[in-house]
Amino acid sequence: MATYAPPVQVDGPAMSFEEYLEAYDGVHAEWVDGRVYVVSPGNEPQGRLSRFLSSIIQYWSDVHDGLGETYVNAYPVRLNEETAREPDVFFIRREHADRAHGTFVEGAVDLVVEVVSPSTRAVDRGVKYYEYEQAGVPEYWLVDPLRERVEAYRLGTGGVYEPVALDEPPVLRSEAALPGMWIPVAWLWQNPHPRLPLVIEAWSSSPGQKEQP
Repeated sequence: MATYAPPVQVDGPAMSFEEYLEAYDGVHAEWVDGRVYVVSPGNEPQGRLSRFLSSIIQYWSDVHDGLGETYVNAYPVRLNEETAREPDVFFIRREHADRAHGTFVEGAVDLVVEVVSPSTRAVDRGVKYYEYEQAGVPEYWLVDPLRERVEAYRLGTGGVYEPVALDEPPVLRSEAALPGMWIPVAWLWQNPHPRLPLVIEAWSSSPGQKEQP
């Protein structure tokens, strides 16, 4: 049975961002106001879904002139002077590659995907939503495999997130980070997920459409 342990605050004195990077290199942990929160290793649905999304996002990028790079945790994104988060999946466009350093990313990335669990749902939809918005992350997707629910947001006028309609049947689309990419939401709930050759075939035969492999 899947477990959903919430992030655990590490006891001890507050630490600097540099101390956090050194002490928690390779550990899925986040840094907020000098405090470190170690995140649960996750569960099988989260792991499969993160792997599937990262692989097809990177494939789309690669075949469209190398739009950028896809990353998965644990790789901290320093959103501001007080906060570093480790999104489940994120994408950085090629023109922003200089934001990615050896041990962390400085500033906004171009797409963040959080794979939601019961223990992270409130934070992902609450404080992280506003942190990503204020940092200027253009697109934010919340994918909840337990509820089979997806929410997509895009920065609008004044730097405020606006919900993105997913059509019927629902389809995730990226405009800012990966223009033209479309992912039928039904793919996300399949077990196993569609293999990459089938995804490629669907994209090739029906560009921009909602076909399912």
